[in-house]
Amino acid sequence: MRLSNILGLVYAIGSTAVLASGSGRSAQLTPRWPHKQAARRQSDRRVVTIRASRDETDDVSADFLQGMQDANNGGTLLLKQNETYVIGQKLDLTFLNDIEVNLEGEILFTDDLDYWQNNNFYYAFQKSITFWVWGGQDIRIFGGGTINGNGQAWYDGFAGSEILDPDNTFYRPILFLTDNATNVEVDGITLLNSPCWNTFLVRTKDIKFNDIDIIAFSTNASSLPKNTDGFDSLNTDGLTVTNTRVDIGDDCFSPKPNTSNIYVENLWCNGTHGVSMGSIGQYPGVLDYIENAFIKNVTLLNGQNGARLKAWAGANVGYGRISNITFQDFVIHNTDNPVVVDQCYFNVNASTCAAFPSRVNITDVLFENFRGDSSGKEGRVVADLTCSPAAVCENIQLRDVVLTSPAGDPPEYICDGISGGIGVPCTSSSNSTTAARKLR
Repeated sequence: MRLSNILGLVYAIGSTAVLASGSGRSAQLTPRWPHKQAARRQSDRRVVTIRASRDETDDVSADFLQGMQDANNGGTLLLKQNETYVIGQKLDLTFLNDIEVNLEGEILFTDDLDYWQNNNFYYAFQKSITFWVWGGQDIRIFGGGTINGNGQAWYDGFAGSEILDPDNTFYRPILFLTDNATNVEVDGITLLNSPCWNTFLVRTKDIKFNDIDIIAFSTNASSLPKNTDGFDSLNTDGLTVTNTRVDIGDDCFSPKPNTSNIYVENLWCNGTHGVSMGSIGQYPGVLDYIENAFIKNVTLLNGQNGARLKAWAGANVGYGRISNITFQDFVIHNTDNPVVVDQCYFNVNASTCAAFPSRVNITDVLFENFRGDSSGKEGRVVADLTCSPAAVCENIQLRDVVLTSPAGDPPEYICDGISGGIGVPCTSSSNSTTAARKLR
């Protein structure tokens, strides 16, 4: 079931369903690109099938694992249309080589919170866990089906908590994680109601997502989906996302440390925290980088941020660089902070940020051909490029950027700590007509 069908179902539920649209704004839900059915399996590959689940209590984890083993080295695992395959046990899929998964039906994870919090794959980076790990080489997933994280119980259980709270022990699984994987393609799949991040790409090289729908919604207004990022990565070289629609309550696209050679085209984001580079520089003494990213033809609606770069500040953080980043052809509507450089991440107050500023250099960044408007939450400010005094910020340019604010004219562009001009008239935050703000 694709995004348009799911959204229709969500709204049919009525007031009991709440989309994760950041601040609860009304969503504009017409994607800019038509849905496509992913290509059918190649006829010259052997096809493996497994039994489907009889109901949502019928765990076929062992069958699924056996099917993946049987289809490995040149075959295709077919998961049939209108069938559900329930996964209730953690799965190590790091042995893969030349395999296709034709997902026409639905993979549904159980919501046994006790089991998954005690049986998972753990990653130290931001205390991440996952149901399963995909690894190996030459992996293709396609077919128009759904991977369903069954997230409602997780949203309810996590209500009131924060992922980066050092005292948090309620870990939530990531829906799709690759580790030590090369040449991965995911095409025409829906990722639905992930408990936490939708994807996390670790030590991965050359991974491509095309025609992906990502959505998270809650049936409980007091426990919305949280931290359901669309795309996260760590130590990844070669990340491509095209023709994709994201309706969640956190970052639409947010490569994390040591990600390079990024290409994004035709991305639609509703109710998100934006297209972010980072965050990076979180861990003490650790060098992080994000470099060589080209991101074009993006629509951002009803969100907290538009195009954003974010780096940690504080007493015990790391250092690094964000360089050679192009944001091009963006349409932004009703977004709090359309253009942001935030070097006081995460939850760092102004005095702490001043005492322990970020040491992440930001260079060679272009924002080009931006059109749209802010929400007015930050007054007339439509762009805030505030760089750290302890870092190098240079060659950061706004070119052909036309953004307005419902708070009035003229729109305000803030620039602090940047060497040279930014391509448009700008003012220091100390001279801004808008009161001091806290970006997250």
